[in-house]
Amino acid sequence: MNSTTPRRRRHLASATALAAFGLAASMATLPAHAGGQPYRFEMVRSPSLNATPNCAAHAHGTVSIEPLGPVEEMQVNFEGLPPNTGFDFFVIQQPNGPSFGMAWYQGDIESDSKGEAHGKFVGRFNEETFIVGQGSVAAPSVHQNAFPDATSNPTTGPIHTFHLGLWFNSSQDASKAGCSGNTTPFNGEHNAGVQVLNTSNFPNLEGPLLHVKP
Repeated sequence: MNSTTPRRRRHLASATALAAFGLAASMATLPAHAGGQPYRFEMVRSPSLNATPNCAAHAHGTVSIEPLGPVEEMQVNFEGLPPNTGFDFFVIQQPNGPSFGMAWYQGDIESDSKGEAHGKFVGRFNEETFIVGQGSVAAPSVHQNAFPDATSNPTTGPIHTFHLGLWFNSSQDASKAGCSGNTTPFNGEHNAGVQVLNTSNFPNLEGPLLHVKP
């Protein structure tokens, strides 16, 4: 037997409706990538290539980051690259040089005969991505070339790195593609070529990883 009065039932129904409306409203304000949904965005041709307009003129990238609980899976797809060429992929502090701030080497990317390339990386790619140096300690010295390894780290508080960048693996490949032949430290041996793509379509202090919630 239901002992709830008609007035009580009306109040419960109203409260339930308001709660449902509030939940729907709050869900409507959530970003599309919340709740474990992938976050998708573009990578654009580096503005530094404007001085060499024939260099990777049609280069473009799309990125999808899917939260998986303790980690994220980031898939990158590139097109318009020079064919059969090696590249290096980094998480960086700011998108445009000459100073990119702190950078974290993710891995290698190889374009095919059509100038397309794909990669998948698993790690922390969200608003908590950061680098920290809690005191200066000794570091191994492995490579001694134009950009030799530092033998100690700088002391720094947590620095968030929310941008992405793609570099030619060698300055020779860059020159062959009609780009500047400058050497940069953005590969495993610190003798890479120039940057090809980045996320400068986002503000310097609001890179795309900021919008991925852990």
